[in-house]
Order: sequence, then C-alpha cells, then structure tokens
Amino acid sequence: MDNQEIIEYNEYLFPTYNRFPIVLDHGKGVYLYDTDNNEYIDFMGGIAVNSLGYGDEGLIKTVTDQVSNLQHISNLYYSKPLKEAAETLSKATGFDEVFFTNSGAEANECALKLARRHQIQNKSKDATKIISMNGSFHGRTYATLTTTGQPEYQKDFGPMLPDVEYVDFNDINQLKEKLGDGSDVAAVILEPIRGEGGVIPADKDYLKEVRELCNKTNTLLIFDEVQCGAGRTGEFLACDLYQVKPDIVTMAKGIGSGFPVGACLANKEIGDTLSAGTHGTTYGGNPLATAVVNYVVARLSNPELLNQVKENGSYFKEELNKLKEKYPELIKDVRGEGLILGIELTQAPGEVINKNLENGLLTISAANNTIRFVPPLIITKEEIKKGIDILDKSLATI
Repeated sequence: MDNQEIIEYNEYLFPTYNRFPIVLDHGKGVYLYDTDNNEYIDFMGGIAVNSLGYGDEGLIKTVTDQVSNLQHISNLYYSKPLKEAAETLSKATGFDEVFFTNSGAEANECALKLARRHQIQNKSKDATKIISMNGSFHGRTYATLTTTGQPEYQKDFGPMLPDVEYVDFNDINQLKEKLGDGSDVAAVILEPIRGEGGVIPADKDYLKEVRELCNKTNTLLIFDEVQCGAGRTGEFLACDLYQVKPDIVTMAKGIGSGFPVGACLANKEIGDTLSAGTHGTTYGGNPLATAVVNYVVARLSNPELLNQVKENGSYFKEELNKLKEKYPELIKDVRGEGLILGIELTQAPGEVINKNLENGLLTISAANNTIRFVPPLIITKEEIKKGIDILDKSLATI
C-alpha cells in the first residue's frame, strides 16, 4: 500500500492502531493472502485467536447453520447452544459454572466483580483490594486497565480505580508482604503465562506458593487465561501444566477461533454469588456465539490435538533455540510452552517483524523486546519449519 491508500483506509477510523501496510483478503489453514494474492504464513493467529486457522469446514458449517436458524435472543430465554456450550466448557475446564461474555476484557471484568462481591459477602466488607502483577495485561476497560500493571497503557486515562495494588511477577516474597493477613484483599489476579507482557511463564513453585498463600488468607485466586488457555500450551488450561487450580478462570480468544466470545468460570459456591440482575450482557452467550464455542472447545479439548500442540510446540522451541545459537548477538532468550512462544531480542523487534512481513511471515511483538509466536494450533512441523526459515532469513539481514 502507498501512503494515499493508507490514508483512504484510515479515513473513517479512530487512529488507535499502527496497522501493517497490507490488506488481507482470505485465508486457508495457516496461510493468509492479501488483495494482491501474496501468501503469508501466519505465526500470530490473529493474536492467539484463530486456534483452528482459516477455512475450517466444521466451523463454517456451525456458523452457517446457526445464523440461518437463530442468531440472538437475549438472556431472557434459554437456547440449546447455550446449554451445550456451558456443559462442554465446564467439562473441559473442571469448573461448575460459566458466564459468557463478548471479549477477554469483559471476562476479566466479570471475574473482578465476582471476586469483590463474593468476598464482601463472605469474608469482610473491607476485603475489596485486588493484587495484580507489574507488567501484566488484562484488558482495556477501566477495571481491567487498572489491573494491567503497565503504566504506559494507563497514561492520560486516570484516575484509575481504587484498591488495586501491584507486585512483581514470580516474586513470592513481595506477594507475601502485600497480602499480609489478607483481611482487606479480595483476590490476586495473574496470567500463568504472560502474552502481551513478553511471553513469560510463571515459575511452577511460585504458582503453587501463590495458591497456598491464597488458601491461607482466604483470598480468591484469578487466572487470566485469555491468551494462554484454550489448548495453546498442550493442556486445555495452562494452569493444568502447573497442577494449580484457581478459584476463577477467564478465557476468550481461542475458544471462538475468530468469533468474538469470552467466558468467566468458577465453581458453584463462588459463581452463585452473582444473582439475577447483578451482572449481565446483551450479546453474551447468544446462540451464535455459543454454537461456535461448543464446536471449537470440543475440538481444542481433544487429546489428539492437545498432544499435537505439545509435540509441535517442542519442535518449534527447538528450532528457535537453534536460531538463538546462530544469532547470539540478536536473540537473548527463548521462552514459552506449547504454541505460545517468544524470543527476547537484544534490540526492539520492529525491524525483524517488518523483514518477516516482507518475506511472507506474520509475527507480532510482546513487551518492548520480544517477538511472540501464537500460530493456529493446527500448524504442522513442515509449516513451522517454513516459517522458521523465513525468520532465519530476516535475522540474517539485521
């Protein structure tokens, strides 16, 4: 695209995104094609969203059949897809109840409201504090922006909401000090594996100690699995890698494979804190969204697919480590699990990402120095190798 075309595309849009100068038109599998029919292998999956890639026949049929029958009725009525999706997601996660939303931010918003209401009713009226992590990302609404521990996202949007405090991720001593006896704390919220914050996994011992601290102080533990959940690690929930179960878990992105839907899950004792009229959403859980969730979650929780993610993720990580050995002056670290991986660079990632685009590979940054890889979960070793070869070519020119 030339500058004039970019101006024309932006004419009626808020200037909130620095988009790449291509117009994507269609996709198939893990490949995307622009309006000039240039081919790109997709290592970013719509930012960890397109879990089943592009053109999945079952997903197309699910959407087509449901929109032809019933797309929306509001939450004043039941629908069969709603019942089926709730049951499918409950069985896949081990949680009793679900509240469907339209996005990850809304799922986290629900989790924060649920935690405060439960603790005010069952712990103490003073138990309102939320403890989040420095460097975290939880969304763009005011509650989720406040719990996002990155000041650059909050700049000029203040004041933020009260009673939110931060500690360093993977530092159990800071959390112990901040929690104290927990009498004024409702919940701790964290991502088992950070996406936006630089693809940083939690230490296994750390998560177990966080769980023990929350148990000891009667504090609710919220896991934000909007990006790292839905099979991306080779387990349906990332927390299953750590064998640590939170009180509340949030999901979105991958459970819709491109359809905008999110979910907040908890066991009955906590979920039932929200009675009729205390929380709601017009679109959330409509028949079209839940038909998609039922299909996608059934696919993503299939052991065969999850094993494939583990196997291909290990191969992907091995190939990235080979590049680290080849380019030690550029690649500082390789991190992640399954198909949520990242390479930390010794410089800002923009130049490499732009070179990747020129060479036919779509990639995305995380934090200030990391390239994040969150491709469709259906990607094969051959497709991973093709993308790695392009990344190698790009790095060689830096």
